[in-house]
Formats: sequence, C-alpha cells, structure tokens
Amino acid sequence: MKVLVVDDEKLARERLQRIISTLDNYEIVAEAVRKAVEHSPDIVLLDIRMPGSDGLQAADQLAGLASPPAVIFCTAFAEHAIDAFDVSAAGYLLKPIRRDVLIDTLSKIGTVNSVQRRAVTGVDEVSHDCRARTHTSAKTRRGIELIPFAEVQFFQADHKYVTVRHESGEVLIDDTLRGLEAEFGEKLVRIHRNALVMTDHLEGIERDTSGHYRVRMRGIDEKLDVSRRHVSGLRRLVQTL
Repeated sequence: MKVLVVDDEKLARERLQRIISTLDNYEIVAEAVRKAVEHSPDIVLLDIRMPGSDGLQAADQLAGLASPPAVIFCTAFAEHAIDAFDVSAAGYLLKPIRRDVLIDTLSKIGTVNSVQRRAVTGVDEVSHDCRARTHTSAKTRRGIELIPFAEVQFFQADHKYVTVRHESGEVLIDDTLRGLEAEFGEKLVRIHRNALVMTDHLEGIERDTSGHYRVRMRGIDEKLDVSRRHVSGLRRLVQTL
C-alpha cells in the first residue's frame, strides 16, 4: 500500500518514513497533499498544525476524492480528536509516535471502501443524510483511540469517570452518560443511574436469589445490576427485541 506522509517537521517526517520503509507492503510517496490525486495513496499520515496549512481542511479535501485514502492524524495536540470525526479520520496518534503503535494502526486499516467510509463518517453516500457520530474517543497510551459505537457493549460511570466496554477491552472516555443518552436515544437503554447498555447487545433480564435484577448481554459473561425503577421498562424493551 502507498503511504503519503505530510508533516512540516523534518525530523518527525523522516522518522515516520524510516519506520514505514522497514515494513513490507508499504511504499512512501510524495510529501504534499496536492500529490494525493496523482499518486492515489491508500493511507495518509497527516499533521494537523502546519505553517500555512490546516490538516483538518486537507483531510476534508482528501475525503472528497473519488477513492479517498484512510487518514491518520499524527499530532502533538489531543484537543482535535473530536474534530477528526468530521473528516473521517481512521486514526489519531500523539507525538512522539511509537513504532509499535504506528505499525499496529497501519495494520488495522487497509484500503477503505465505501461501506467502511459510511461507518466512519455517518453519512449515507446515496441520501447524504447525516446521522449521529459513529465513534467515541479515548486518550490512551496509544494516543487518541477512536472506538466504533458498533463495537460498544455498555457504558458505566464511576464518580467523574465513564468507562466504555467494547469488543476489544475497555477505556475511560470524556462523554457523560446523560450526554450519550441524549445523543443516541433508542440505541441506548438506561438500566441504572450509573449504566447504559447498547440495545443491540441486550439479551434478557433475570432476578437472582437475593431479589436483585441483572441484565444479560450477548457475548458478555458479566451481568450488570438493574435498578428497580428501570426493571419494568427494560422488560418491555427486551420483549420487542
């Protein structure tokens, strides 16, 4: 696959090029966004803040190509992660970028097809109807991780933190349960004041010998507590699934 590296910092650019040059099946191409059409890269490693240029705007232009590449932002600034959703970012890595993290991110991308683009952007290419965002973000040792809501199982709050459990593990996020509930509506169901479950993961509700209610979820051994005030509504919902 062809990889386009766009970064005004020479040392950062050369480091990325050195890493990629050691990998099989990856080829470095020219270092300018305007060359993207000519070289048709599969992946673009893009800095966000560059003199006289804006990485977010460049990514937006790349997304408009007939065969848009997957864009991975490589930046020292964490605050643009949410904006990355709007330009279909496939990754968001914080500098200094570790070799193992870059390789892992590259290996998970491949060529982005139209179905994958719709999953990332939340825009139907036929109707162009905008939907709710399809990812949440978390700051981890890997940088800013983008977690598809399609892989989320549940959200659980503990004091001022919210944990998202997903198919590959769990991370802390900045979203609030109230904000998630307002944004995604019927895609989420509240089972407790401190927990929201994705409705497509619901399997059933049961009562243990102590009289406590718990929810069963597909593919998850853990059973979360259900508060009594949410039992009746949850039962009705389960019957419709």
